[in-house]
Amino acid sequence: MGQNDRVSYKRFKRRIIQRSGSEGPAASTPLATWRQCQPSFELDTVRQRLELDSPPRHREPARRGPHRETENTPRTFTAEGRPATENALQQGWVWRAAVPERGGALPAVKAYSDKRRHALQPFALLDKTSTSQQGKSVMKLAAPSLLNDYYTNLLDCSCNGVVALALGASVYIWNSETRALAGSLDPSPQPGLACHRTPSISCLSWSRDGSTLCVGTRRGEIQLWDVERKRNMRRLPSHLSVVRGLSWKQQLLSSGSALGRIHHLDPRAPEPLVGAVVQEEEVCGLQWSPGGDWLASGSTEGLLRIWGGDIAGVTWSRQPITTMRQPSAVKAMGWCPWQRKMIATGGGWNDGELRVWDTDSGTCVTSANTNSQICSLRWAEKNKCLVTSHGLPHHQVNCWSWEFPSLSPVYQLSGHSHRVLHLAVNPDGTQIFSAGADQQFHIWDV
Repeated sequence: MGQNDRVSYKRFKRRIIQRSGSEGPAASTPLATWRQCQPSFELDTVRQRLELDSPPRHREPARRGPHRETENTPRTFTAEGRPATENALQQGWVWRAAVPERGGALPAVKAYSDKRRHALQPFALLDKTSTSQQGKSVMKLAAPSLLNDYYTNLLDCSCNGVVALALGASVYIWNSETRALAGSLDPSPQPGLACHRTPSISCLSWSRDGSTLCVGTRRGEIQLWDVERKRNMRRLPSHLSVVRGLSWKQQLLSSGSALGRIHHLDPRAPEPLVGAVVQEEEVCGLQWSPGGDWLASGSTEGLLRIWGGDIAGVTWSRQPITTMRQPSAVKAMGWCPWQRKMIATGGGWNDGELRVWDTDSGTCVTSANTNSQICSLRWAEKNKCLVTSHGLPHHQVNCWSWEFPSLSPVYQLSGHSHRVLHLAVNPDGTQIFSAGADQQFHIWDV
């Protein structure tokens, strides 16, 4: 053994001894790595186990369910038990406005000409068509560092036409009307944390009135932002695992985690937690109905649960009103805005079925086989159509007309080179936004 080998072994041994002596047991479950270019894992010490995210004392053994969607990267996540304090509200993310260059042009929307000379910037213009053509995107913008994770929800458009897109550990705010980048929400260092690496964003959601943006991270943190005033409003009690879903019911916020916990929060109250329920499987989809009467939660095991609107009380014994099953994870979902109690779900790559459910009877009223993975879906109310985004083999965006109970394809939009993970529709239904694993953001004029 050479001298360099002995030094490396001593350093390795010293690190093992330090970690085993200073850290406690850490709970871990599969989850995507923080960043694909750094396929490493982080284990944070569980300092305090909160009752809200602790497993029930009596839990049935996990049942074998449908195939789960996979990624090209290892999956791991950590559990955190740091209590949320008022001091933490002053930490967290900071707003960084987009600064105009000479001539008033924003660096994020200037033409991208030479990849060798210029670094790829978020929302940099990659391509633009002079005329709108059916099946072709009007604008193609850059979305570097977009995480290739099927279970994330990283794109949303507010009722005011403001687009929020999470790229890595930052959220970029883009105005669809002016087609200009307004700024970004960037994490600032938090003193006292053992891990200095910033967690990536796992999901985000605009409030119904478009005034507040809620952001969840892989470390279980939830923050509320007043984007117009460019300030962090509040940090809410966090989960012990990845935040997989966020949905608003008027002024109330519901969040779902990879441990199957669903929390109902009132951000206006000093103690925001007003209710909680649990499902046995991981939450990968969460959405309130337009009227706030029902909450739909999707699981990685293919179960779609419908919960009542009464959310008061923290209890693990509450049961859903209806439970439906499909052969793959229920991640892509959406309530029909003009047909109460109707909800659409999309199947994964081994399923590929687009289904519309009657949640009153718990039955599938219509379905269509897409022969591809359905990554996301959105309803366009004014056009009375359903929009879906897909993976292999064509990585396309499909538009469907739905006149109960008929579901028919209208047209297909092609342009992405990898699976289209996220969708959003502007308020008047004239534009569709899509973000794909090819790290591109497309605008489709419909």
